[in-house]
Amino acid sequence: MEESNPELEAFRQKWRDEVSSRTQEATKAAIEGRSKGPQKPTPTPHIAASYLVKTQDPAEENDGFPGIATRGGSVRPDRDPGPSNEGAKEPESALEHYERAVERENQGSLGDSLNLYRKAFRMDHAVDKKFKNKHFPPSSFLPKPTNVSHSNGSVTVPHTAHHSLDGPPQTITELIASFSGMSIESAPPLIEGTPAPPCPIAALPHEIMVHVLMELAILDVAAFVRLAQVCKKLAYMALTEEQIWKRVCIGDEVGFGGMHYQWQQEVLGGPLELGLPEVQSLPINENGHEDEDEHEDETKILALPLSREETTEKLLASAYDSSWQRMFRLRPRIRFNGCYISTVNYIRAGQASVSQLTWQSPVHIVTYYRYLRFFRDGTAISLLTTDEPADVVHHLTKELQDTHRGGSHLHLPSSVMQMSLRGRWRLSNTADDPEADLKDAEGDVFVETEGASKKYMYRMQLSLRNAGKGARNNKLAWQGFWNYNMLTDDTGAFPLRNNKAFFFSRVKSYGSGA
Repeated sequence: MEESNPELEAFRQKWRDEVSSRTQEATKAAIEGRSKGPQKPTPTPHIAASYLVKTQDPAEENDGFPGIATRGGSVRPDRDPGPSNEGAKEPESALEHYERAVERENQGSLGDSLNLYRKAFRMDHAVDKKFKNKHFPPSSFLPKPTNVSHSNGSVTVPHTAHHSLDGPPQTITELIASFSGMSIESAPPLIEGTPAPPCPIAALPHEIMVHVLMELAILDVAAFVRLAQVCKKLAYMALTEEQIWKRVCIGDEVGFGGMHYQWQQEVLGGPLELGLPEVQSLPINENGHEDEDEHEDETKILALPLSREETTEKLLASAYDSSWQRMFRLRPRIRFNGCYISTVNYIRAGQASVSQLTWQSPVHIVTYYRYLRFFRDGTAISLLTTDEPADVVHHLTKELQDTHRGGSHLHLPSSVMQMSLRGRWRLSNTADDPEADLKDAEGDVFVETEGASKKYMYRMQLSLRNAGKGARNNKLAWQGFWNYNMLTDDTGAFPLRNNKAFFFSRVKSYGSGA
């Protein structure tokens, strides 16, 4: 048994008495402080958890560092100290638990914050969204509108002069016009400090540059327009160079020189003998002048229709603001670098069985396609088949149509062309509707094809429309569909209930163009 040391025991007893007296004084001071009211807490430094705290004022020690009293009477903090929540209301709702958890997390008490987060999400799984909407609403991230107005109007009326330091936003026309003084810049150097690579096109004179772009526009208008994406100078030339757009419009490659407003071919092919309409002149009197008074009610002068060039020049100034580019974009025209496809779907009831219930009767979903391809010489090909476009569009040519004429060569992949019909097409003009304006008279397409037998002929009337945001002349809507008996001179109308509009589809094998 260990012998007792009187001196050590005396020191221990003295130490216990001193700690006990300090504890009593601290408790007394804490009670007096609460009775006097809340006091401003004294900021305390951060102390490691293994450090034994010993201060001159026991009240400050207990208030600032709540810890666990050890056997020796010393106070040892169990975690990083933070502001005391003593006397605070305990959280009740899920949002209050979440707010307390965020507060604990900011203080560094990750353990307490984790427990509070768990309680909050047990009570409400969407508490984080409520916290975000309460403390960080979406409107707080948006700049507040400042309706500053120096006029005498109401404050709520926005003043356009203060929306931008540079004034109101520019229109597309003004923006393109600002590119007029720019030049084509070469590409930046591959390595910093080295000379930039050469750009030969930037050194071309303006006249030669216009000629090069004109040749490109004749070959492929779409490629010419895509030059606007290269640089600002080319964007200005592609959108404002009127002599290029004039050549495109009056040319017969893709422009209105290739549009036909009168029949150019027979239905089965072959040239059509066209002649000017006869003009009934007035009779000549004895003096060598036309006698207008005598035969005023008996004769009429038939007005000659305007030629294609005259119609284009008249429409340019009256309907398209003297802009060739605007005319080419907005005026109705047929596109030759693809075909127009109509997809028809309808449901047909099948034959019901006597032994089956009505709701068990079969239903057939019928799908077929109509194809129309137009050619620059005024001819057309019409095809009605159940084959999908991927198997048909590459075979819609005159050569394959002649090859399969009469049902021959059925072993070829292009045998679908045996059902194709020859035809012709033209656009509408003022002769079709004399009361309509020159611009409004255009826009319809008339198609005549051979019928199921030699004595029949089919007639279609379609209207050119726009489908999509930026595309033009890519839709043909039905106006009427008739069959004509050439022997009896009778006409019958087909119902348009199941017929759907034609939509243009570009085919690369047909060649470039617009």
